[in-house]
Amino acid sequence: MRKVIHVDMDAFYASVEQRDDPALRGRPVVVAWRGARSVVCAASYEARVFGVRSAMPAIRAERLCPDAVFVPPDFARYKEVSRQIRAIFARHTDLVEPLSLDEAYLDVTQPRSALPTATEIARDIRAAILEETRLTASAGVAPNKFVAKIASDWRKPDGLFVVPPSRVLDFLAPLPVARLPGVGRVTEARLLELGIATVSDLRATAPEALVAEFGRWGRRLHELAFGIDEHPVEPERPHSQISSEDTLEHDAPIEALAPHVERMAQRTWTAWERQRERDAREGRAPRRPRTVVLKLKTSDFRVLTRSLSLPRPPVDGSALADTARGLLARVALPASTRYRLVGVGLSNLAHDPQSDLFDARE
Repeated sequence: MRKVIHVDMDAFYASVEQRDDPALRGRPVVVAWRGARSVVCAASYEARVFGVRSAMPAIRAERLCPDAVFVPPDFARYKEVSRQIRAIFARHTDLVEPLSLDEAYLDVTQPRSALPTATEIARDIRAAILEETRLTASAGVAPNKFVAKIASDWRKPDGLFVVPPSRVLDFLAPLPVARLPGVGRVTEARLLELGIATVSDLRATAPEALVAEFGRWGRRLHELAFGIDEHPVEPERPHSQISSEDTLEHDAPIEALAPHVERMAQRTWTAWERQRERDAREGRAPRRPRTVVLKLKTSDFRVLTRSLSLPRPPVDGSALADTARGLLARVALPASTRYRLVGVGLSNLAHDPQSDLFDARE
């Protein structure tokens, strides 16, 4: 039986800004550049009251909350605070799986600290974060990752919620199915059509019926309904995808996107080379990217992707750019469509037993 803690900082970027500038405290703060093409990186709880949320177009946030204070993001500062927080985690366990700068899973089944329970460890971590960074964090404690993540949101902000093994089924039963990981709007709509609105409804549905409707994912849904999640906390989980994307200064037709694809491909290749060097330093087996991904976002915020799996991975940034530009031809939207974002990625980063041979020839 694992003991897992999910720690989630409260409105992290906005809270750092409010901490460092007393004039912002108590005011609705939106971390974003102003402008029609910007999106919200974070919103303080004062701004969230007005409906402002992360990833929302900044211009919409401004309409929802005209009195909001817009602050440009300072990622170097946020990363430094994140390093402080991770150092606090490390006092209790080596099994820390960061999900982003502001949240992480911790496996404290066998902690390095002397605290006897996961609940006490979570309390100690939150107290240390507050004392050393002057920021608040919420935490969930549970026997597995997905229940801990749901629990950490239960008493936000600045809260702690514990779901012991004996309470997992009762805790999950009344939740809407949308609270389960991987259940987005499309899956939720399909479940509602089947009369499945809550986890309790899902639990009462035969697994064979779920498999017939959703394939292998149906089996996973059935497991989640019963609180089953065997995924371990993975402290050294390598990236499964390397990508770069950029919002264009002006919406552009598809025939004007090739230079932007080239630029994102070169940036992605540079990031991939850094990841490959990091893997080597940390003794991980060599990996090879097998799939090239093109991401586009239209002027009306529709997101589409095109991908191509290759028999051999790209050899350099130019080869990656050539493949990504070729994927533009697979976008079958009307010629009048305008695009606001371009991204290029490398995915399917799996260990290849032949990769050492390829390296020897190169």
